[in-house]
Amino acid sequence: MPRPFSSTDVKLLISEHNRIMKRLSAITDYPDRYRAEVKKASEALVDQAVWTILKDISIDEINRDKKGIRLKALRYYGYKSIADIWAAPVYKIASVRGISEDTAYTIKSIVEDIVSKVRQGVKIKLSTDDKTTAATYLVASIYKYDRIIPISESCQKILDNYSYKIKSAITDILPSTSWLKWLFTSAVKKQKAIEAYNYLRQLLSSEYSKSTKELFFAIEEINETSDSVAWEDFSTNSIRYFNILEDINPGILGTDDSVYGLPEDLAREIQDECFFPDGLLCKLRRYQEWGVKYILHQEQVLLGDEMGLGKTIQAIATMVSLRNTGATHFMVVCPASIITNWCREISKMSKLSVTKIHGTGRSAALRSWISSGGVAVTTYETTGYIKLDDDFKFTLLVVDEAHYIKNPDAKRTQNVKKLKNHASRALFMTGTALENKVEEMIALIEMLQPKIAVKVQRMVALSAAPQFREAVAPVYYRRKREDVLTELPDLIENKEWCTLLPEEEQIYEKAVLSKNYVEARRVSWNVNDLRKSSKARRLLEIIEEAEAEERKVIVFSFFLDTIRKIKLLLGNKCLNPINGSVPPQRRQEIIDEFEKAPAGSVLVAQIQTGGTGLNIQTASVVVICEPQFKPSTENQAISRAYRMGQTRNVLVYRLLCVNTVDERITSILESKQEIFDAFADESVAASRSIELDDTTFGDIIEEEIIRINAKYGNSNTEEKIETGGVALPNSII
Repeated sequence: MPRPFSSTDVKLLISEHNRIMKRLSAITDYPDRYRAEVKKASEALVDQAVWTILKDISIDEINRDKKGIRLKALRYYGYKSIADIWAAPVYKIASVRGISEDTAYTIKSIVEDIVSKVRQGVKIKLSTDDKTTAATYLVASIYKYDRIIPISESCQKILDNYSYKIKSAITDILPSTSWLKWLFTSAVKKQKAIEAYNYLRQLLSSEYSKSTKELFFAIEEINETSDSVAWEDFSTNSIRYFNILEDINPGILGTDDSVYGLPEDLAREIQDECFFPDGLLCKLRRYQEWGVKYILHQEQVLLGDEMGLGKTIQAIATMVSLRNTGATHFMVVCPASIITNWCREISKMSKLSVTKIHGTGRSAALRSWISSGGVAVTTYETTGYIKLDDDFKFTLLVVDEAHYIKNPDAKRTQNVKKLKNHASRALFMTGTALENKVEEMIALIEMLQPKIAVKVQRMVALSAAPQFREAVAPVYYRRKREDVLTELPDLIENKEWCTLLPEEEQIYEKAVLSKNYVEARRVSWNVNDLRKSSKARRLLEIIEEAEAEERKVIVFSFFLDTIRKIKLLLGNKCLNPINGSVPPQRRQEIIDEFEKAPAGSVLVAQIQTGGTGLNIQTASVVVICEPQFKPSTENQAISRAYRMGQTRNVLVYRLLCVNTVDERITSILESKQEIFDAFADESVAASRSIELDDTTFGDIIEEEIIRINAKYGNSNTEEKIETGGVALPNSII
């Protein structure tokens, strides 16, 4: 049987398949290679931080224990800091006149001990504002490691599917690699060789070949990734980077307490708890996943994490995990000021369905939730209207700002207790520190785990002692930012979505329909009594929580009238406002007074004036009352507190109302920013700014007029707009 191909063709075919298989196999080892690269890069960043500290430590430290080493000789040769000694090899130190080799070893030993102690206290940070060589090396290494894993897994699948078949085909085709072998090969084996040849040729034009080429191309792209691309990805996916870093080099971020303060026995149980995140649309930090496992395992708990640590996302993740194990119904009770925020976060962060039980449609909403399941979100006030059949049960009751029900005799406390009787699990949450309010803590614990409440009631005098913390650990869990967010940039931004109350909604709609642009922008702040303002209510809650955490607050608004009303609302808690009419010297005097004021104090300022030229590091909570037309205006205001010298994380709250111009302004500016970021280079960015002009805002008002007219069933909307006609319901007129 003649060969239908040459031996050269066969050898080339075998060589090509061996090349592909070898490369596929090599790629499966890439994750380990890049994992080692991340470890090396993270240690380099630590070394950089250690070096920075050692440069400021004099070599006098070597003689702290009176070793009698001749430091004068070392200084003469240029060794002035511990960093200088750390970088020098023993032989070089021994070359200093008067320093023997034995003394050089002693010096190096002392320095290594100092380095070890310094290293233990180093907590590395990654920030887009600090792109050092070492930090860039680490970010780029994590970027490549993260992207290489799915490619490696795909390569392994191809090897699993084709490796054996290809090796067998190569074995079968070997007789055709020379004419002499072919001559002495049986007819049966010749036929197998021809079939093997055809199979291997066919593979090179099949999906197999296409897939391998795509994977090899992807590898090349990853290897050639620029540092700027890695940093850009980090800026939007930092949680993933920190999770990878914690996994590869535990403790590198300064969060080496793997059990986050829990007693050892309880921690072991928590560690073994299963968490099922399928359907969660965001990544959890390691401490957040640990919190979810704690909630799942303990079933009746009070989560007291500090502001900004993500209690809400931990609650949502808990519901997602329970949903994946068969649960169908959940309920969230929260203050009215954040009910909209809860609904938005659940929809944004998970695939769970949400039903808002609040307002005039609460009864229908309740019936819908009972029949269809998902997450019901309601308010403390509405709990009195929720009636459930005795035999109706749901899986988890989440109670946010749980300190609202600290009084056992209050009606809302009793209403929440009734709801809790229908829930198999309960999660109470509060950012307010309860260690100094032990009676409030015990009141909440009593609703969750009465036996523990009885136990700790006898230990009130020991509330600051380890025995007390251990006793409440099965029910009360609190982490602090400095313990778990050591690596994050110090700026945490939040959008606080509020729902208009009836009176402020009427005022807003009247302003829009009469095309009063200024009044429309002052949504929620233009009510006569701020007690009827949804934004003012949320502001008071933020201030209360800030005071509990010993923080001070600065509030910015564009409008003088808003500033005056807030000052009147807050009274002595608020210092004199800063606006354009206040002379610079007086402004600084107000800032100085603010620095000396107690926690919970508020400074209110006009954003155009107080947002520039002032240093207000004493504030660590920033509230912006309405969205600005220029994001740069907000950023400048935030930077008054978020600047060199600030020692605490800065929390920024933007107060926004749904179904108002706030929503459209925010949406348009975000879209503009995304487009700008996608297409603008640095030179363009330096000469342009993202902002909203009067024309665009006029278009927003026109859209709102259409929406409001449609809401009340008014016809001829376009005609009314063109003629300036205002179609208002009688209740507004």
